[in-house]
Amino acid sequence: MDLFKKAIDMSKIYRENEKVEAIILAGSVSKNLQDEYSDIELHILWSNSPTDEDRQYPIEEVKGTILSYHPYEEEEWSEAYMNQDGIKFEISSFLSTTVDRFIFDVIDRCETDFNKQCILASIDDGISLFGEEIVNGLKNRIAKYPLGLTKQMITENLWLSNRWSNRNALLKRQDWLMLYDVLCGVQKKLFGVLFGLNHMYVNHPAYKWMRFNIERMQIKPENLYDRMTSIMIGDPQNAVQELELLIEEVIVLVEKHNPKLNISEQKKNIGYAK
Repeated sequence: MDLFKKAIDMSKIYRENEKVEAIILAGSVSKNLQDEYSDIELHILWSNSPTDEDRQYPIEEVKGTILSYHPYEEEEWSEAYMNQDGIKFEISSFLSTTVDRFIFDVIDRCETDFNKQCILASIDDGISLFGEEIVNGLKNRIAKYPLGLTKQMITENLWLSNRWSNRNALLKRQDWLMLYDVLCGVQKKLFGVLFGLNHMYVNHPAYKWMRFNIERMQIKPENLYDRMTSIMIGDPQNAVQELELLIEEVIVLVEKHNPKLNISEQKKNIGYAK
């Protein structure tokens, strides 16, 4: 099934609405990472708030089955539906003015908010299906990753989980559920640091597409993907030790590439262990 072509076909229906200013193909299809489990993610930018009729018309046109349908929440309208071919569409609608503000917050104010960064990442990696001039304008605005955002991503994410200090106790007690929750949380924090170091906008709040993102990184510990994988599915004792090493290596990278950044308090917190 050619999901890219299906996305183009669906975009033609949305663009019939005069309130639609731009359509961006996001998600795995835009990155050429689609597989048999993939759906099609479309970001629709509107000049004015879409009505229920605006949102449901394209679904009705393809005789789709609605899987979820949400009202305006956190400055977004979202719905998911299946077309007659069994292809799932995930639709995220935003006012163009909202996207403009998100860009200002991340680029000019260096906010690390992951939801806002995900929108910027979708613009950066996404493919314009309609409103190319508008989309290219947005791409140009976010092309230069702010140094201030790098610093914020590093300093905020180096505050690892407070429970990281309990890792040895959790390991000895074989309290596996809590231990692996801590390990996963710390790995996500390290990813946040590395995204900042590599001038990459966070493209998913749970860091989906791990291998793809690691391959894009120029600044990273060696064999990062294999080591992250071993932490998650390997021996628990080795997992703790490996993660300790990764933390040390990430700190070295931070100090090498951002020598003027003060992370002394974070290092002190990381070094504490019960």
